[in-house]
Amino acid sequence: MSVTDLPPTVPVGGPSLPQERRLVSRIPGPRSEELLARKAAAVAAGVGHTVPIEAVAAGGGVVVDADGNSLIDLGSGIAVTTVGNAHPAVVAAVQAQVAQFTHTCFMISPYDAYVSVAEALNRLTPGDHAKKSALFNSGAEAVENAVKIARKYTGRSAVVAFDHAYHGRTNLTMALTAKSMPYKSGFGPFASEVYRAPVSYPFRDGLTGPEAARRAISLIEKQVGADNLAAVIIEPIQGEGGFIVPADGFLPAIVDWCRANDVVFIADEVQSGFGRTGAMFASELFGIVPDLVTTAKGIAAGLPLAAVTGRAEIMDASHAGGLGGTYGGNPIACAAALAAIDAFEHEGFVDRANDLGRILVDRLTALQSADPRIGEVRGRGAMVAAEFVDPATGEPDAALTAAVAKACIAEGVIVLTCGTYGNVIRFLPPLSIGDELLHEGLDVVAAALAAA
Repeated sequence: MSVTDLPPTVPVGGPSLPQERRLVSRIPGPRSEELLARKAAAVAAGVGHTVPIEAVAAGGGVVVDADGNSLIDLGSGIAVTTVGNAHPAVVAAVQAQVAQFTHTCFMISPYDAYVSVAEALNRLTPGDHAKKSALFNSGAEAVENAVKIARKYTGRSAVVAFDHAYHGRTNLTMALTAKSMPYKSGFGPFASEVYRAPVSYPFRDGLTGPEAARRAISLIEKQVGADNLAAVIIEPIQGEGGFIVPADGFLPAIVDWCRANDVVFIADEVQSGFGRTGAMFASELFGIVPDLVTTAKGIAAGLPLAAVTGRAEIMDASHAGGLGGTYGGNPIACAAALAAIDAFEHEGFVDRANDLGRILVDRLTALQSADPRIGEVRGRGAMVAAEFVDPATGEPDAALTAAVAKACIAEGVIVLTCGTYGNVIRFLPPLSIGDELLHEGLDVVAAALAAA
């Protein structure tokens, strides 16, 4: 559907959109069904979708579809539109850059915006040591390059990732990712020299952070060997794996072991970065300073951009030409990133994440107290999840989770599921959402759970 085909009731996107849940048709409505039929005929079957609508506008805390329905957005495009869809400063920066030039390839003709994004990342990521950055297109690409850099710096090849990890869909990042279906099944063989260690999952393992760290380190030492290990990579708060928050002391112990053994510690902050957890980066919440940090998603408010930022001596290990790519650090995406970073720093979004987190945790904990099917409520800032279980056994209940999510979407609230067992609903509202709209979305979640 082109812009000229939109029904007159659909407004331009951005924060000017009416901040309301509005259902004028079933979901999907007839116009959305037309697009979904075209998708089925034209788009590869492996490219799925969660919400059966044709999105035509978004902003604040809502997404509007082609039928005029307005849905409450509790997913932010998987933690991407953190400052809100079509943030005015981002729109203005993108428009100005498009009019100036759209591409030169930074490796051919450098430009200011790329360098400015690198400077901002070097300043904002944890630690006051000398840092450098390199820009890419996606989180998976950033992870691939972080591993490349670590291998080049150490001269070693082995990499350790953790249970429940998600790091991407490319060949190397599929090897790092733990969950088979849908991310890995049938796509092998995968990259070699990737090993897996147990993570701290307090709800399921009952271990303290130091206990869980000792368990992981023992496995690493026995099955890999520190002398063979280039890097340990972990999401400070795991994303697709179920928003798993490690027990206190786990991450610092892993970092200390890496430092003692000259192993590069990589924090994958693709989903947890840029204010999402109530800190600019989740690593700060655990008192750790990574050697390398990978970022994407919220970095550019919806435009494709990613980065690896880290200790200057590690980042400089690669030879000239060893890092890069045709589109990495595209000037339009960089312009969006600079506007988004300015918004994070000057518009109170990080504090807002904590405000929203308190609402989410309070409401979900109240539901949990009355419904034993919610096994745990966890998260930090506006990165919160509810894990659903069979109350008699504590086993994961993926069917209940899917039913609740489907019912929410049918009632105009976008929620996303996750978890190795498919039994977690994650809440990632844009930080531009209003309290009233968030409460209404959670009312729908409560009703869906009661009816499931």
